[in-house]
Amino acid sequence: MNYFEFYGIKESFTPDVALLKKKFYELSKEYHPDFYANEDDEKQQEILELSTLNNKAWQTLSDPYKRLEYILKQHDLLQEGAKPQLPADFLMEMMDINERLMEIEDADELAKLTSEVLAVEGDIKQKLEHAQHGYAQLNDTAREERLNEIADCYYRQKYLLRIKESLDTFASRF
Repeated sequence: MNYFEFYGIKESFTPDVALLKKKFYELSKEYHPDFYANEDDEKQQEILELSTLNNKAWQTLSDPYKRLEYILKQHDLLQEGAKPQLPADFLMEMMDINERLMEIEDADELAKLTSEVLAVEGDIKQKLEHAQHGYAQLNDTAREERLNEIADCYYRQKYLLRIKESLDTFASRF
């Protein structure tokens, strides 16, 4: 079952966290296995599954990154092992940064490159926040377009994460 449906709320990248918590606690009480100890095995198993679903829903929806991944997976925009189609200009910029990273000779060059990478990351985060804003109120067509923008940002962030890890490795050398 879809976690948003389970909690009875609209799909959103920015749900009301207080409402999420309230739903989690309500369902935690309702589906607590101890309250069903005298029921038959089938009912106990059903309650255990609902309790587990509630915990997984909470863990996913209360974490912004997990929630983002979850929504993208729900719309088949994120699949294990899939190679995203990132724009050529972005890939060229990342290739340039990687080449410059391999040629770094001192801490000043590393700091300059790190600053550039953080600026790119900031731009992606800003674009992602903009794309997520108002998502829940959009019609289906606009949502699909917005989801594609969000998926693009997600994949750019993932790509950038590898570069940041390389920067961290190089930083330990200076």
